[in-house]
Amino acid sequence: MRFSEDIGIDLGTATFLIYSKSRGLVLNEPSVIAMTRDTKEVMAVGEEAYRMLGRTPGNIVAVRPIKDGVIADDALTEKMIAMFLRKVQGGAGKLFGFKPQLMVGVPSGVTDVEKRAVLRAALNANAKRAFLIEEPLAAAIGAGLKIAEPVGSMIVDIGGGSTDVAVISLGGIVVSESLKVAGNEFDESIIRFVRRKHNLMIGDRTAEEIKVKIGAAMLGRPEDNIVAEVRGRDLVHGLPKTITLQTSDITDALAEPVSKIVDGVKRVLESTPPELVSDIIDRGIVMTGGGSLLRNFDELLRQATGIPVAVAENANEAVAIGTGMALEMIPILRHHLISSDNYLRR
Repeated sequence: MRFSEDIGIDLGTATFLIYSKSRGLVLNEPSVIAMTRDTKEVMAVGEEAYRMLGRTPGNIVAVRPIKDGVIADDALTEKMIAMFLRKVQGGAGKLFGFKPQLMVGVPSGVTDVEKRAVLRAALNANAKRAFLIEEPLAAAIGAGLKIAEPVGSMIVDIGGGSTDVAVISLGGIVVSESLKVAGNEFDESIIRFVRRKHNLMIGDRTAEEIKVKIGAAMLGRPEDNIVAEVRGRDLVHGLPKTITLQTSDITDALAEPVSKIVDGVKRVLESTPPELVSDIIDRGIVMTGGGSLLRNFDELLRQATGIPVAVAENANEAVAIGTGMALEMIPILRHHLISSDNYLRR
């Protein structure tokens, strides 16, 4: 194994993924870190920390240091990146002084302050050099789109904290929009719906399980209306309670965030040059990210735009794979990447 191997990172709000040029996808864990409330000592990271969400004693707190696709807590994010890198390198990289080159995916439209925070976090986590690539561009590469050609491709990347919609041509983003509506907003909408309709309090993890099990963007056939039992706390009596939800309930709960994403796609199409729109009609829209796996979302988007829509086979990992592949395409992408060598000197 090369200890100095180059690494691609999808710094997701919900999931942290690492792609190694030599070994492929080597890490896929929740972007959660658990620490003591008083001393800030890190207790766990990733899957182990995620299991603590909502279940920690008073002196331990489990948090997500990345919010809406960008760093909310610099110090915790640095620790999280360093611990995940140590996990995939087996500690050897740190031990012998080898430093990897990192390619980190960020949402389109992030501010200068957010860019600097990501680059500093990467360098402080023992990286030799760091590059930033916009997530829709990385997603397009990871999904197998030929982004360097002079034709238009459209990508809709629905992550945990943000949705990126972009039209790509000649290796760069022509038109894009980043929405703070994505998988986490879906979960929060389900929580609000259950509380409002059933006076039942459920947690984030339960909401996510409901979304995955019976969630849908729209109802297709009657047999798609699946039923599931949900347990939570009765807000009237304060006691445990079990209710029954069906897919039609979840489509109602998700109607608002889903419509915001559809509207964002329409706005990007309206701003796209006519020649590229023609290409998109021929090639279709490609969806990536965990949120794209919501049942019938592709069909809803097809009906709303009149354009063929396909979900990438590797939807969850597309950004991470794209960041890793981008390390081999730096000469082609150099005008569309941000390098720590140049950016942090300004």
